Amino acid sequence: MLDKNGIAKRIAKEVKDGYYVNLGIGIPTLVANFVRNDIEVEFQSENGVLGMGPFPFEGEEDADIINAGKQTITTLPGASFFDSATSFGMIRGQHVDLTILGAMEVAENGDIANWKIPGKMVKGMGGAMDLVASAENIIVAMMHTNKAGQSKLLKKCTLPLTGVGCVKKIVSNMAVLEVRDNAFHLLERAPGVSVEEIKKATEGKLIVEGTVPEMVL
Repeated sequence: MLDKNGIAKRIAKEVKDGYYVNLGIGIPTLVANFVRNDIEVEFQSENGVLGMGPFPFEGEEDADIINAGKQTITTLPGASFFDSATSFGMIRGQHVDLTILGAMEVAENGDIANWKIPGKMVKGMGGAMDLVASAENIIVAMMHTNKAGQSKLLKKCTLPLTGVGCVKKIVSNMAVLEVRDNAFHLLERAPGVSVEEIKKATEGKLIVEGTVPEMVL
């Protein structure tokens, strides 16, 4: 199975030259560390940053330069800072090519729940609802099951929804899956993970066609 860095490394392969990309809180923020050096990508954060780089090395952090999750970040040459109204104008105007988000649950029809567990304190919705409503291409980075071993890829989400029918692809610690036609389509297996293990860990409808290759990281 993959760890968080492994998930981020696999998702980085989905980032294309010239893309404007928004990274959600959690695993998605690690993607910037694994993007190929021979392509140009602009990472955007909804708190008002365009041109984020990898995380800073220990001792080189600047507390005034942070992402939407309040983590210290680096910026690349030409980076810019602006107010949140301008940032959300970019998002709502569909100027972001790819959005990478974490999730608590994803349904087989592409619904996503990633912001609230009833009864637990949360920081709030943040920009997630705007991102999922505006983005053409949404990839979810998540663990396939929760700490109790229960599937997070469901027939129907049980938590409050962030967006409806919007998720296109999922990269979990077990697999890469495409979401279409009200089903999870298995594209790749994580190293050391069998198709049977993925089937057992997926509550929603799972389509397996032919031989499923192992991920190349």
